[in-house]
Amino acid sequence: MITPQVKDTKVVFGPCRLSYTHVFNKYAPDGDTSNGKYMTNVLIPKEEKETVDAIKKAIEAAKKAATVSKWGGKEPKKLDMPLRDGDTDKEDDEVYAGCYFLNAKSTTRPGICDKHKTPIVDEDEIYSGVYAYVSVTFFGYDVSGNRGVACGLNNIMKFKDGERLGGRASAESDFGDIDCEDDDDL
Repeated sequence: MITPQVKDTKVVFGPCRLSYTHVFNKYAPDGDTSNGKYMTNVLIPKEEKETVDAIKKAIEAAKKAATVSKWGGKEPKKLDMPLRDGDTDKEDDEVYAGCYFLNAKSTTRPGICDKHKTPIVDEDEIYSGVYAYVSVTFFGYDVSGNRGVACGLNNIMKFKDGERLGGRASAESDFGDIDCEDDDDL
């Protein structure tokens, strides 16, 4: 873990695991990519208290700014918050157990690089299950009566590969027991 870097509403932290990752192409659940976003869930183990505290500090800064700029000088009683508890909000998903998570989104493609700060262009390198450092910015919103603090996705730096999430098996594991040595005659 790096010491989280906090600057007002922006936090750089990690490594952490990514889930539901769509960072090379916009994703829209309804299929209409014209209103889609680049996005990923960022899983933060609960024992990473320094990271959680840094995120909470940036969220508070975003709330203060939005109180003035979005909410008419008064913080609303009910706010949607970006830091969520995987044990209660995703209780049926064992990957989220023991973690907090953020749903980080952006309308512009995030910067994506490797540990050497070389841009990653191969879409297979960043996937659900990979470990990465992330840069996010928190901001307040007031849309159609819904108010809260959202998490904007800035940049991703790949740390290391991890087991892919989503249940897809690799070709190597599917065909690992097949012996093709005697099939040359076909």
